[in-house]
Amino acid sequence: MNVLIIGSGAREHAIAWKLSQSEYCEQVFVAPGNAGTAAFGTTAAVNIHDFNELAKFATDFNIMMLVVGQENALVEGIHDFFQSSEYLKHILVVGPKKAGAMLEGSKDFCKEFLQKYNIPTAAYKTFTEATFREAVDYVRNHTFPVVIKADGLAAGKGVIIAQNFEEAVDALEDLLRNKRFGNASSKVVIEEYLQGIEVSVFILTDGKEYVLLPEAKDYKRIGEGDTGLNTGGMGAISPVPFADEAFMQKVKERVIEPTLRGMQEEQLDYTGFLFIGLIRVNGEPMVIEFNVRLGDPETEAILPRIKSDLFELFRALHDHKLGEFKLEVDPRTAATVFLVSGGYPEGFEKGKEISGLEQVAADVMVFHAGTVLENGKLLSNGGRVIAVTALADTREEALAKANAAAETITWKGRYYRHDLGFDLKNIPA
Repeated sequence: MNVLIIGSGAREHAIAWKLSQSEYCEQVFVAPGNAGTAAFGTTAAVNIHDFNELAKFATDFNIMMLVVGQENALVEGIHDFFQSSEYLKHILVVGPKKAGAMLEGSKDFCKEFLQKYNIPTAAYKTFTEATFREAVDYVRNHTFPVVIKADGLAAGKGVIIAQNFEEAVDALEDLLRNKRFGNASSKVVIEEYLQGIEVSVFILTDGKEYVLLPEAKDYKRIGEGDTGLNTGGMGAISPVPFADEAFMQKVKERVIEPTLRGMQEEQLDYTGFLFIGLIRVNGEPMVIEFNVRLGDPETEAILPRIKSDLFELFRALHDHKLGEFKLEVDPRTAATVFLVSGGYPEGFEKGKEISGLEQVAADVMVFHAGTVLENGKLLSNGGRVIAVTALADTREEALAKANAAAETITWKGRYYRHDLGFDLKNIPA
C-alpha cells in the first residue's frame, strides 16, 4: 500500500522512518518533506495547502493512506475534503475532520469543551480586540504569573507567561492590537498559571476506542533551565518517571475517557492522534491543551520506543479494532535533542552548510527538520534544523549519547540545550 505523509519536519521524518519498516508499505511519499525524508520515502514537491493538488497526486500515485503530520492541514479540513470526494474517500486518513481539529485550532473552543465535560483544566476567560479594556481590567485583578494564549495556531509560540501587570498588558497589546500572529491572535485566552511539571500524553483513537502510546516530556524554552522564549521544542525524553501506573490511571479516568465521551456527544468525527498536554499539580493531572496530531519533538522520542508495526496500528484504527491492538513498547529511555539555528526562535539565517553527520554513532537516530540539499550540500533551512535521538537503559546514558551526537553535527551558529532532563533528576524512575 502506498502512503502519503503530510509535513516537512522531524516528526514527519520519524513517521516515514517508522512506516518504511513495515512489510505492508510498498512506497512512502512525504510532502513536501526535507533533505532527510528521502532516505525513507520519496519527496513529493506538492503544495500541501492546495487540496486539489494533493488530490491529483494521491490519484496519480495510487495513495491508499494519508497520514497528516502537521496541524494546519487538519484545521483547514483536509480529511473532510478527501472524504467528500467519490474518488478519494477510499483513502484511509490518519487525522480528524475539521470539527474535531478545532480542539487545537481554537484554544477557546478547547477550553469550552474541557469545561463542558468536567475535564480538569485551569480557570480561564476569553477576550477579543473589542473587549481589550475588559481584558486589561481582568489581568489587573488577576494573580501573577498569568498565562496569555493566542486563540489560533501559532507554531507553538503563541503562549506568554506574564510575570506582572505590565507584561500582561504588553502581551495583550502585542496579540490583540498588533496582531502578532495574524488571525490566530484576534482572540486570546487568559488562564490561571498552574504550578507543576508537564508531560505529553498521546492516544490514537477512532473517537470510541483508543491505544495509549508512550508518554514524553518536552522542553519548549530556548534557554538552559527552561529560560527564555518559547520554541517549537528543544528536545524530549520518554518515558517520564512520574507518569507511573497510578498517575496514568487518573489520566485515563479523568481526561481520556470523558474526552471520548465528549467527542461522541458533540458528534466529532475523530480518527487520529490526540496529543494531551498535561501538567501534574499536587499529583493530579490537569489539561493545558489538546493537539490533534503527534507532537514535535515528542514523536522523535516515542516512535523509536514503539516496537509494533505502525502501519498495522493505523489499519486497526480504520478497522475500528484499536481495542484489540496490543502495543509493544521498548522499556528503554529515549532522549531527543534538537539542534537549532543561531538566533532562533527570533531572527536566524538559513543556508548554512551542515557537517559531521557521518560521525554520529550508528545506533543514534538523526531526524531532519529544517534542511535542504543544494548542489550536493546539506544546508540549514529553518529554525529547528536536526533532532538526534538515542536509546539507552537509563535516562543519563540516553542523554549522554544524544548530546555526544549533537556535538558532532555542526554549522555556523548552531545551538542546542545541554540540560534536558534537569527537572527529572530527583524524581524516581
